[in-house]
Amino acid sequence: MTARHDVPEADAFTRTYWDAAAEGRLLIRRCGACGRAHHYPREFCPHCWSEDVEWERASGRAALYTWSVVHRNDLPPFGERTPYVAAVVDLAEGPRMMTEVVGEGELRAGMELEVAFREGTPVFRPRD
Repeated sequence: MTARHDVPEADAFTRTYWDAAAEGRLLIRRCGACGRAHHYPREFCPHCWSEDVEWERASGRAALYTWSVVHRNDLPPFGERTPYVAAVVDLAEGPRMMTEVVGEGELRAGMELEVAFREGTPVFRPRD
């Protein structure tokens, strides 16, 4: 199997996240102490520092916060994907997430998106 350079290498902690993504599920972490959700996955809450955090299935709904169309990227495998839309989205559960927007249509800040998965990696597309 060829190593992928477009996703982080899973470790014992993040394996749960990547296994769920491979099955078409987006996970986030939620703090049992303060109740806030966060993403990227951490073993502690970045808001109150509690270690009382659990995995939670996200709804897959998001709003586009900001984006940039990348026309040139010499790093494999990104060069084969240009142009692509690198983006930051606000998940319905609250956290912001770096991702890619796929699909057709004009982008605008605040537009509604839904999660999709490409080779086990969460990406987002415009909602109908």
